[in-house]
Amino acid sequence: MRLPKPPRPPGTTGRPPKHGPEFALDKPATWPEPAQVTITETTRYGTATATSWDRLHPRLTHRGCWLDHAGELPVIEGTLIRLQHLPGDRDPKPVCLWSSTTGAAAAEVDRWWQSFLRRFDLEHTFRLLKQTLGWTAPKIRTPQAADRWTWLIIAAHTQLRLARPLAEDLRRPWEKPAPPGRLTPARVRRSFRNLRARTVLPARAPKPARPGPGRPPGSRNHTPAPRYDVGKTVKRDLTMIARQQRAG
Repeated sequence: MRLPKPPRPPGTTGRPPKHGPEFALDKPATWPEPAQVTITETTRYGTATATSWDRLHPRLTHRGCWLDHAGELPVIEGTLIRLQHLPGDRDPKPVCLWSSTTGAAAAEVDRWWQSFLRRFDLEHTFRLLKQTLGWTAPKIRTPQAADRWTWLIIAAHTQLRLARPLAEDLRRPWEKPAPPGRLTPARVRRSFRNLRARTVLPARAPKPARPGPGRPPGSRNHTPAPRYDVGKTVKRDLTMIARQQRAG
């Protein structure tokens, strides 16, 4: 990271600097006075201390997504946040975050690092939707069907959250006991079959039906299903040397 370039004294000759002094994350001697310092008491991570510096920018190079950039690379200033918390370990490693917003107040700094910590809950939620509720299990062919299936998965997840106070903790032998009202949706799902038998169902009983005959054996489908772009990007070179080697 680099600090803003210092003001140019009058009468100075030569090319003006583009970057300021270096800001080394592991060298406190290179840190100037912080712009904001906040201390927050959390229930999960203990005392969290956030220190922020304004107008810091990374020194960009022609690599990765900036490999095809024509002309001089820009200077993107932002806010650097150094988060120190105590999640049970008395010597935890700090977490450094960066936002491309300058002039951040103390409330914005707290909101940013709290949003960063919430990403763990979001990742576990997506894992539950995929592995437990089968979000990616069906082979859906149209975007409209994918949207409907996603809303059904969200409705099922909502039911599990609402049934938390009524469910029992059917934990595995290697799992720790969870206090009442703090069961995860996966544990609620194990006990959901016991709750469904005692719940009033607004829908009628399903009518018996037979499956259709399907395609005759040995016949082929002459109308293939349309394919849709999933939005994946192509693999690009990371350095100029890799591009030259691929071209040569």
